[in-house]
Amino acid sequence: MPARLSRRDFLKCSVVAGISVYIAAPGSAALAALFEKQRLRPLSWDPARGRVRYRTDATAKVSGEKIFSYDMRSRDLPGWPREQAHAMLLRGTHADRIYQGFDLSSLPADLQPDRVVTAADLARDGVAFPKFYGEDMLLPEGKIPAYLGHAVALLIWNDFARFRAAKSRLKFRDGLIRWGEPTGPLERAPWATFRYVRVGGADAFADDTYSSYKDTVLFPIGYKKQNPQWALGDAGGKIDAQGIAHGDAMAAELDAPGADKLVIEREYFSQSIDTAAMELDNANGWFDAATATMHLVCATQSPGEIAQDAPLMLAASRFGVKRLVLHPCYTVGYGSKDHYPFPFIALMAALYGDGRPVRLANDRYEQFQSSLKRHSFRMHYRLKLDRGSGRFEVFQARMLGDGGGRMNFSPSVCLVAATAAQSIYYFPRSDLSSTVIASRALDAGSARGYGTLQSMGATEMLIDEIASELKLDPIELRLRNVFATGMKNTQGAIPGGAQRADEVLRKSREHPLWTQRHKRKAEYEAAHPGQRYGVGFGCVQKDFGTGGEAAFAEVAISAQGEVLLRHIGVEMGTGMATSQAAVCAKWLGRPADEVRTGETQWPELPMIATDDPWLMSQATQDSHIGNPRWTPAYASPSSASNSAYFFSHATREASRLLFTQGLWPAALAIWGQGFGGGELSPLAVRREDARWVEGKLTAGGLTALPLQRLIAKAYELGLATGAVVHYLNRWQWSEAEFPLPGEDARLPLDGVALRWGDGGGKGIGTPTANGYRMIERTRVHYPPVQRNNAGVVYYSAIGTLAEVAVDTATGKVELLDHHSVLECGTPIVAELVSSQLQGGLAMGIGHALHEFLPLYEGGPGDGDWNFNRYTLPRARDVAVWRQSGELLPPISETDPPKGMAEVAMIPIVPAIVNAIAHATGHRFRELPVTPDKILAAYAAADTDAGQSVAANRQESAA
Repeated sequence: MPARLSRRDFLKCSVVAGISVYIAAPGSAALAALFEKQRLRPLSWDPARGRVRYRTDATAKVSGEKIFSYDMRSRDLPGWPREQAHAMLLRGTHADRIYQGFDLSSLPADLQPDRVVTAADLARDGVAFPKFYGEDMLLPEGKIPAYLGHAVALLIWNDFARFRAAKSRLKFRDGLIRWGEPTGPLERAPWATFRYVRVGGADAFADDTYSSYKDTVLFPIGYKKQNPQWALGDAGGKIDAQGIAHGDAMAAELDAPGADKLVIEREYFSQSIDTAAMELDNANGWFDAATATMHLVCATQSPGEIAQDAPLMLAASRFGVKRLVLHPCYTVGYGSKDHYPFPFIALMAALYGDGRPVRLANDRYEQFQSSLKRHSFRMHYRLKLDRGSGRFEVFQARMLGDGGGRMNFSPSVCLVAATAAQSIYYFPRSDLSSTVIASRALDAGSARGYGTLQSMGATEMLIDEIASELKLDPIELRLRNVFATGMKNTQGAIPGGAQRADEVLRKSREHPLWTQRHKRKAEYEAAHPGQRYGVGFGCVQKDFGTGGEAAFAEVAISAQGEVLLRHIGVEMGTGMATSQAAVCAKWLGRPADEVRTGETQWPELPMIATDDPWLMSQATQDSHIGNPRWTPAYASPSSASNSAYFFSHATREASRLLFTQGLWPAALAIWGQGFGGGELSPLAVRREDARWVEGKLTAGGLTALPLQRLIAKAYELGLATGAVVHYLNRWQWSEAEFPLPGEDARLPLDGVALRWGDGGGKGIGTPTANGYRMIERTRVHYPPVQRNNAGVVYYSAIGTLAEVAVDTATGKVELLDHHSVLECGTPIVAELVSSQLQGGLAMGIGHALHEFLPLYEGGPGDGDWNFNRYTLPRARDVAVWRQSGELLPPISETDPPKGMAEVAMIPIVPAIVNAIAHATGHRFRELPVTPDKILAAYAAADTDAGQSVAANRQESAA
């Protein structure tokens, strides 16, 4: 540790690649100094109503306290030098010719950078990206860039004034980069292809004839001009050949459907967009060579990835780094800061700071030029149905996404797009494939919606077109084909829990926007000449989870009565810190007083993960389960939708253990039940009778006990005063058996550690760290690896109605109103659900009507894009004062909360497009639907009408 920093400022470290990794814990002395003031306030809790009054970070945000890494300078950080260096990246704006170096002669001598770093320096010093991000952190001379905006050099200035002046001179300047003759862009194989074939049984609930879950996911044998090539189908051959034969049979049926069947074939396009995070990508790094310590303050959704991969990167270099101290901060991301390369580029910059901290932070032009984008997708759908009943029979999808110049998360986005295409519908037979290509576009990665916005939005537009063809009410058609509980998805897996899309449909069908749409159309258009009125609908159910979800959480009570929550989750704008604190209230009578997020070090529960949770074989898993410290996955990054269901599971189970092993036996001791003495009662008191009433625990009519009294008794008797837990979810919870009494003998966890009393005495388990003892499991039950083929099994559903007016003179679409019906289980904090719904809807409105990025030349890779060219929806565009939403009530109070932050943005997109069709009579299949596209459609319609009239006249004359 550096002599200037106290060891107590950090958690106990782990060692990766010979480098000690320290994480400054939010709420610790180091981070309190980092943020200058206490950034989080204890939740304002109403015990009578069991409600949170405001977010734990609300005061810090509205008062401008430093809670984001973008605000940090070296003078703000304890023990850092006050002198702050600043850096920028030079980026190329071509990807079809050989890079031949750069020229900084446009800068006067006094503005020349103090340090220039090139690919040659990185090669000499052994500095490279972790494998996930591919090659060429900086592009070497003599190579073709992998993508537009590829970085070629890092420039560092030792003071801000010169940095700012030099950067202004370099911006938008031609001739900085030297290029050879055009060669054409690099040609590479696609990043991924997945194909899911399913042939159902005799009915929707019978065993499948063939499915990816039961049999196998299909993969191509190769590519030809980026198109996947498949093995020959053979109904009696190997398992994959059988799947292809089933796909061939469906294709033949779609080609010749029969007179009483209808086949609709359409192509849709969803554009590339910027994730437009308000906190720009940034980091501040300091390499203290005297102590061989690298310090990094950064914005990230996945601090665990940095803690794991950064030491490997640094250890491979010649700089002799021995320690990494990481400060993860609050951020805003919704995918844009999940497994993104910026923190590793910042680590590279810090290595060349010559003892000064180096701040690397995008301005908005650089953010457009380098941040992760949403994948564009082109989708070719064919759907066969029965004309008489409207029942769907066969669904075929061929999707092509653009993943840009680095692979990033393209394989998983590719997979999710294919598995989500079914939306809320049941298809007896389906053949869905998705390919994401490598291109010279900017990297596309994790973005809100994650492939499902693209594929489900297109499905919803297709369903409306079918309803129009059948002259059937669009919601009625949906109800005839809605996915019901117990049915199988297009992978052949039965989703978990009750499926409630049918309830969402029925509730939406009763809303006045829908029931009165024809009357309102006539009235509005009569009152607004030149305006066309329409109402549209979209309904989707989105998966949440990855099939490899894992998390740690600690819930502990101090002798002074404070409740502490530590969690791996990162606060990225969803209110995760607030909601997780509130989860504690069910078992502890009140929320956590202190919340530490972004935790990556868990010495109290020393679990290990050795293999890829999605690729490991069953034999590999079986070989490890005898080790009570092994788990298939260590920790998940934070996403828009994993805190409510998955992260809450860890918080809830830790709180529950603290109650069952600590507070409840303490209460029994006080009441005289089981320990003697105290209050006598003629009632048989059971744990299930326990209730918290205004912060006090009672059961069976016994005296209500305040939490502080229970805590004091738990410490006195050496009962549990802290619990650390770990889980694994592979589309179902892992379970393990532990040497604990009663119901705690088998838990939906795979790791448990408890602290007994003050941690200094005896107790069950093997001593680990910080007074904890690991309760080593005696048996574990992990879901089989075949469960990965389920694709998804957890869904939340939402339906959205949109009311629009289209100006026939300008083509402008005005969103008059919208209403959503959301099914999300039991909300943890209803106000946070509302905020996610409103924010998601705004993002969807932007995708439908406003936001667009050209993929290649002329796009953001040129470095000249900003919000003057890129349109985000404003308040006036989202019907801010008229929009409404409602939640389906949970089936019971035991319903778990569901991930809903991503699904909220999706149905508004097809709802708007379907509303425009209702208004104009024209169906748009390429997003966004802009005024020029609408005017072009009107012009084409006028031309067609004119040609039709002329043809009729000629026919009459003849």
